[in-house]
Amino acid sequence: MPVITDIALDVPSLAIAREELFPIREVSRLTGINPVTLRAWERRYGLIQPTRTESGHRLYSMTDIERVRSILGWIERGVSVSKVAKILAKTEPLKALAQIIPDELVLADYDQWQQQVNTAVSAFDEVQLEQAYGQIFSSYPLTVVFQDILLPVWKQLLQRQDAFGKTSEWLFLDGFLRSRVLQRLLLVRVMQPRRVIVCALAGQCHELEVLVSALYLSSVDSAIQVLALEQPFDELTLVCQRVKPQALVLISNHAPSPELPRRLNRLALSLDCQLFLAGDASDLAQESLAGSSIGCLGNEGVVMRQRLKQFLAGNLDT
Repeated sequence: MPVITDIALDVPSLAIAREELFPIREVSRLTGINPVTLRAWERRYGLIQPTRTESGHRLYSMTDIERVRSILGWIERGVSVSKVAKILAKTEPLKALAQIIPDELVLADYDQWQQQVNTAVSAFDEVQLEQAYGQIFSSYPLTVVFQDILLPVWKQLLQRQDAFGKTSEWLFLDGFLRSRVLQRLLLVRVMQPRRVIVCALAGQCHELEVLVSALYLSSVDSAIQVLALEQPFDELTLVCQRVKPQALVLISNHAPSPELPRRLNRLALSLDCQLFLAGDASDLAQESLAGSSIGCLGNEGVVMRQRLKQFLAGNLDT
């Protein structure tokens, strides 16, 4: 049982023991990670979310402790701490599902759905594609639907446009998915005065990638507003002055240019809202943006949504 006599808590010790919650000093003893590092993993990277008492003391469950050990394991294998959240977002759902179904069967199931989508696309059969789309959504959560099933097919067709007919197939699938994602964005729009603006950096991603990113973020307790791909970077300050959003999220799936951190920092100084970077460039630019006011959300749906929510709540440092 946890040792809890070394700090004063404002919840009964018996209740803590019954729920198996551990103070940070005990977690440090059990894992070998010092409290300063544990707090950094929480606030800077969002890797751990301990329970808080009314007076702000952190209490960790056994699940939290196992997550700390998992993080440590990845770091010992040479993975930087900034990349661990992305890895855990991919591996933890599979681990949970593997208790029922082995990983290879899960991946085989993804492949089967992708084959169905490819068959419908190659026949330009919208009815068949709609049926497959609906069945996939009834079987998996949103992030799995796009990250593991639909977007891989979309990217394969995009990369094969030199082959005859593949451009037409990609355009067919791209148009279908954009219309369905827009429908979902309208359905989940939260009618609140607070807004989050999502915008692509010019030439850095396709419209579908922006829309899907917006859909990942749509469960945050704010209305999501997506700007057009042609939105001028220099006029973002004007847009934000008039919309008065809670946050501006820029999407980029290209390697960041050397001048990107300077441009983002200059933009951040002109805004009255928080500025975030998401997409593949987010992970690549994280070190160059360290110490700035710009938050990096990553490129995985679950991580993006979790980090934005924590940033907006003031529970995560940029």
